[in-house]
Amino acid sequence: MVFTNSLLITAGGRITCLRCTARSTRTKLQCARPAIKSSRTQKCNFHGGRPHTPDALIRISKANTIHGESSKDALGQYRRDSVLLHQLEDALYLLKMADGPRNRGRKPIGYQRISNSKDLRNLMVDQHRDKPAK
Repeated sequence: MVFTNSLLITAGGRITCLRCTARSTRTKLQCARPAIKSSRTQKCNFHGGRPHTPDALIRISKANTIHGESSKDALGQYRRDSVLLHQLEDALYLLKMADGPRNRGRKPIGYQRISNSKDLRNLMVDQHRDKPAK
């Protein structure tokens, strides 16, 4: 096998084909496999050279979904829970039930600081209203 920048020559010079253009992130060397003829990006089948139909893409995404933790509904629920935890932390400091350091970092979208007893009362009323009936 003889390597050039864009060609791969094998079988004693009888077979010449395009070379995969993918590069290793670790060694920065070019892939040594032949590119697929139908590949628009000149890649081998390991580096994404095979075109996929829309049906195949749906099957691939379903096969690679391990859990539902990254769905939009789950991310929205995570954000709402995070807002509630930050507001409960504010309530603990307001009632002087905690004295350690507060959580650092950016607050989640939708967070409103609890700084007085009126805010605390509104938080409790909202939580009671959102609670499903048994």
